[in-house]
Amino acid sequence: MAFIKHNPPRFEEEEMKQRAENYYQYMDTRRSIRHFSNQAVPREVIERLILTASTAPSGAHKQPWTFCVVSDPDMKAKIRAAAEKEEYESYNNRMSEEWLEALAPFGTDWNKPFLEIAPWLIIVFKKSYDLTEDGNKKKNYYVNESVGLASGFLISAIHNAGLVTLTHTPSPMNFLQALLNRPENEKPFLLLPVGYPAADVEVPDLARKNLDEIAVWY
Repeated sequence: MAFIKHNPPRFEEEEMKQRAENYYQYMDTRRSIRHFSNQAVPREVIERLILTASTAPSGAHKQPWTFCVVSDPDMKAKIRAAAEKEEYESYNNRMSEEWLEALAPFGTDWNKPFLEIAPWLIIVFKKSYDLTEDGNKKKNYYVNESVGLASGFLISAIHNAGLVTLTHTPSPMNFLQALLNRPENEKPFLLLPVGYPAADVEVPDLARKNLDEIAVWY
């Protein structure tokens, strides 16, 4: 592997503090959205969001991810039908009472219309191994961690572009592998509807944990 000189930008202390504060304040406005507009979003934007996600670090730089992007209305309808089937079963038979009580303030249920309304669905797949041209397996490393990091980069990029999303994880998600005809080495990790929020959308008035609750200094 060749190496190149890396010169990341450096900022004076006050500018560094201000940039950190500005980014925090901006990201603190991010919310998960369940009600989408069907307003079109250019494909070029989605392409850049995915490229941004792909800049995430990964174990041994294996980049063990595939981003399946769906805009076709028929495929979105199939995904919604399959997801709602699993979600109905979860809400009615799989989830504990404690889990249902935790979700109650958010008003969620098994109905997922956003899967058809949002102009784009990005389904993140993880690859525990790669396949060579002759069919041999090549192991990937820290796959869940790597794909989780890429998903975080993607969510941040979506917010930075002025769009909204929702981390949707119908369980089990194997139907996505079948519907999208993905190879055996790819497993669905996360589904992200992407678009603009519906007009006059409302979100819960959340209070995030403060710094003392999430950080320990040594």
